[in-house]
Amino acid sequence: MLSKILKLDALVNLIKKEKKAGKQVVFTNGCFDIMHAGHVRYLDAARSKGDLLVVGLNSDESVKIIKGSKRPVVLQKFRAQVLAGLQSVDYITIFNEPDPLKLIMAVNPDVLVKGADWDADNIIGADFVKSNHGKVVTIPLVQDISTTNIIKKILRLYA
Repeated sequence: MLSKILKLDALVNLIKKEKKAGKQVVFTNGCFDIMHAGHVRYLDAARSKGDLLVVGLNSDESVKIIKGSKRPVVLQKFRAQVLAGLQSVDYITIFNEPDPLKLIMAVNPDVLVKGADWDADNIIGADFVKSNHGKVVTIPLVQDISTTNIIKKILRLYA
């Protein structure tokens, strides 16, 4: 399980070998703080778009920048371990930047996947992937479930 969690240089070397073997690499990224059914369905759908799924996991630092100082709820090492336990996820790498562009450029995926809440014109890395003959796919979100809603419910229950 922990062998799925790689530093970027090791991941890039492995991806090159996988691509030479003819495998189609799918990439997605996110915070994945407090994993829920929506995350699992999303990652299963992403994995179905190719031969292997690489997840760029926002570091604790970058989650704070994106979501605010009270997040993440779950530390990156534990979020990575939960992702590694999912059958649909082949590899995980943690990145510190608030956006994944440098990571996408390093991985050079065949398919870039984001949730349908992202406007196709605003998906970071989409232009790069398309310019390298890849494709960009959006996946519908599961309604009524999100980490933010889970946190709000917990706060109401224990207020």
